[in-house]
Amino acid sequence: MKKNKFIKSTLILIIGGFVTKILSMVIKVVTTRLIGTEGIGLYMLINPTFILFISLCTFGMPTAISKLVSEEKSSKKIMLSATFITIIIDIILMLVIILSSKFIAYNLLHEPRVQKAIIAISFVLPFISISSILRGYFFGKQKMLPHVISNIIEDIIRMLSIILFIPLYISKGIESAVYFLVISNIISELSSIMTLLLFIPKQFKIYSSDVIYVKDIMHISVPTTFARLIGCIGLFLEPIILTYFLYKAGNTSDFIINEYGILNGYVLPVILLPSFFTNAISQALLPDVSNYYSKNDNEMVLKRIKQAIFFSLLIGIPCTIIFTVIPQLPLQLLYDTTSGINYLRFLAPICLMHYIQSPLTSALQGLKLSKEAMYGTLGGIIVKTILLIILCLCNFKIWSLVIADSINIFYVTIHHILVIKKRLN
Repeated sequence: MKKNKFIKSTLILIIGGFVTKILSMVIKVVTTRLIGTEGIGLYMLINPTFILFISLCTFGMPTAISKLVSEEKSSKKIMLSATFITIIIDIILMLVIILSSKFIAYNLLHEPRVQKAIIAISFVLPFISISSILRGYFFGKQKMLPHVISNIIEDIIRMLSIILFIPLYISKGIESAVYFLVISNIISELSSIMTLLLFIPKQFKIYSSDVIYVKDIMHISVPTTFARLIGCIGLFLEPIILTYFLYKAGNTSDFIINEYGILNGYVLPVILLPSFFTNAISQALLPDVSNYYSKNDNEMVLKRIKQAIFFSLLIGIPCTIIFTVIPQLPLQLLYDTTSGINYLRFLAPICLMHYIQSPLTSALQGLKLSKEAMYGTLGGIIVKTILLIILCLCNFKIWSLVIADSINIFYVTIHHILVIKKRLN
């Protein structure tokens, strides 16, 4: 029965994720046509800032709540505790964004027109926080359908709001249109929240005396958030290090930008396609591992981890064969290009390790090893950065990044495997 529930949860997440992926692609096409290249450029300029603040405001809540709820602790107390934490975090972040918006726009992004859109981010954060709390609850209960339905409704509402209102805002100027792209997240997140609330049990009541799980939530959410921030910082430093040291080694700026664009624009999106499925497997795995581990059933924990790895490889191995044997096929099919064939062929076998990394991370969180997962991520970023600098100075060109990324994948995956093995033995 439990096995069927795990498989059912995984299948629901994969199918739902596939639908939302298509809707997201449609939204991107519609947005690009309505707002134009300049508008998209301005939006993409603030996107890393938006992603950073989303990571901070959610504060690893979906993971923490999912884990604690799956351990059959009081859902009411967990959710009220999480709400208490996120209110404080959101107030601090809103003040930080509003007060620093001018500095970010003028001094960091060097684009005054995005200041209004940056301020808009602060108003969106509370809605994203509430949504993340509700999603964490349903993940913990292993009820994936509310999450999937809310995601689909959220994307449909977002697309409709963009189609209806972007023409009105763009008539006021491109910065107003970009502002609406950010603020439209309130409408879509609100629709998602309302959908999720429909699935909350009718007898679900919360009392002020229920705040007792703050420490438990923080114990999981803090290292989870730091792990994400470490990843964000690593991605932020990557192009800076690459361009600086390759230019110093005698490569032209045009060559570096072109090759970096091929790797990040064509190769990595192709090779990370299976991650869409493995992430779904990871979301289904976390509550299952947490539940069995809380009952000291290590045998079932290990069984679930092995099943998650098996399902991930079941998807990853056929993709790896295609990427290795006929790399031109996916590149030609998706991007109408053959640029980056050698990079794709080299990375394909290595990314088998990457495909199982996400389930392993979820397993670590379920085993109360969130700190160890964070240390693994930190160690991988440090190794990658040092290796990237050395290889760039040796003028390995863009292969410097390809090799450094590969070593990072190996390091983090092996680290996670060894930690899990140690905990369960």
